[in-house]
Amino acid sequence: MSNKKLHARTRAQESSNAIERMYITMRHLFNRGFYKPMGVSGETLREALLLLRPEIYGSIADDKAELDGLLYVIDRLPQGIEECTFINLTSDEGYSNSHFKAIIPPKRRRNCYRIDEEQMNIEITRGRSEIYDILTHLTFLFIESHKISKRVLIDENGNTTRDWVKLEKAVLSKTKLTQNEREVAITHTANILGRTFNELSQVYNQFSLKDQPERLLHIVYWLGKLAIEEIVNNNKRTVTFSPVLRERLGHHIHGEIWADNIKNTLLKNNLIDRPIHVISANMHSVMNTLFAVNPLKAIIAKKGIFGAYEDLSKKENETLRNKVTKEALQNGMIYIPDSSGTNIDVQIFDANRIDVSNLGLETNKSKPKKDQQPVILVMDYAFGEQAYETIDELLKPVKSGNKNISLNVSSISIMGKAGILEGGKGDIMIPTAHIFEGTADNYPFKNELQKADLEGNGVNVYEGAMITVLGTSLQNKDILKFFFNSTWSVIGLEMEGAHYQKAIQAASKIRKAINPNVKVRYAYYASDNPLETGSTLASGGLGTSGVKPTYLITRKILQQIFNN
Repeated sequence: MSNKKLHARTRAQESSNAIERMYITMRHLFNRGFYKPMGVSGETLREALLLLRPEIYGSIADDKAELDGLLYVIDRLPQGIEECTFINLTSDEGYSNSHFKAIIPPKRRRNCYRIDEEQMNIEITRGRSEIYDILTHLTFLFIESHKISKRVLIDENGNTTRDWVKLEKAVLSKTKLTQNEREVAITHTANILGRTFNELSQVYNQFSLKDQPERLLHIVYWLGKLAIEEIVNNNKRTVTFSPVLRERLGHHIHGEIWADNIKNTLLKNNLIDRPIHVISANMHSVMNTLFAVNPLKAIIAKKGIFGAYEDLSKKENETLRNKVTKEALQNGMIYIPDSSGTNIDVQIFDANRIDVSNLGLETNKSKPKKDQQPVILVMDYAFGEQAYETIDELLKPVKSGNKNISLNVSSISIMGKAGILEGGKGDIMIPTAHIFEGTADNYPFKNELQKADLEGNGVNVYEGAMITVLGTSLQNKDILKFFFNSTWSVIGLEMEGAHYQKAIQAASKIRKAINPNVKVRYAYYASDNPLETGSTLASGGLGTSGVKPTYLITRKILQQIFNN
């Protein structure tokens, strides 16, 4: 074996061991009930993350600050968390009924509450994956904060550089900064972060919020300030896990409430005995495919159906989206906004209320009888292990009076975003199996969707095994290259596939709660290629490049359902 191959394998093994250590450590800290991220108790997490150097956190191991990673993390944590010395992870413990105002991060739906100047509470309702996600982001954030403190502290007495004094003055100013003052502050902040004025200027507006235009300065100042407090006065930041969270985790409390709400709605609307087709997707593509034709006739005539879908996806076109939603609600769509804490909304569509011949889906001309027409149940994306909890609970029989009624589930379709290892953003992946990272578990299955079903539409399609990762924020090139180049021949990575399939197999093959031959469909469109520099999740969203693959997959799933 060549030295190059040996080194590559060793690096992949080191990275794999680092991930394993992180997860074992996080479970230990959770059971312990608290830890100090920059103290002795957080040392293993810090060392493992620095050894791993995940792609999403870019230059975490360098002296200079990581700007793309910081933006990615800060968008997934509550506003103001950089100011807090105490971060408390809780279950749903009634804060929504208090005077505390919920703070919801822009890119991750979770309820957070600022208890006082020092403490932020974060509600965990999506299981262990959410805890791993938050702890990983916090570890990154605190490592970055200590980079700042090293650059601004002159001595152990807390004396700081001129750059820090000027940044502090700008952040604590009561008046709105002028353009000149802002650029002076950016200059000093660039020195503190080891970045150029130009680099900071380019990302400055991406950090800004309506009520906090100078947010980047604010984040850098408070991260540095609390790191200085840790070094000079030994006031360590602390992460705690509430006793109720530790007691409830893994008990499917939120998933059970969520599933019961859905089954009660099916019972109430006399849909429980009909063939049910579950689709895990977003909350727009199925609805738009089924109901955009009538309200958007003029746009479709001018731009075609995919042009209409693209218009619907643009942020400024809320009026168009409202027209389609109104059409859907008038034609039988049942919308179940989440009230369970799972943050997974649901839509139910009755095929008896839909003119399928109008959709251009090449469906069979012969229709099933009314009592055999499909009922389509669309659930929003789950998060990591939450996929098992929700599908496991949904597929259990429903109690009606003294009877247990098994759901007539005909198919389960999973579509979503994933990282691709060959190809680029917007390409499609069709998995043939899910391999669960860090375990010997693998889940081969017969996928009703085939590569040939989606080829020839101007989008690249790849078929093969996919890896279900413990957390997208922990992936690095060495591990991914190993999976890509080895006999596993993995084409992509995502966070839920193995969890979905585990629940489906348990319900169909072991519990016999649903048809043992239930049809499954999996398809993903690429959100990033973590093997390419500058193409990670932290490099930005898909924009309109995600529209075509999303709707190609959606239309093919619906075509197969209506031709079932």
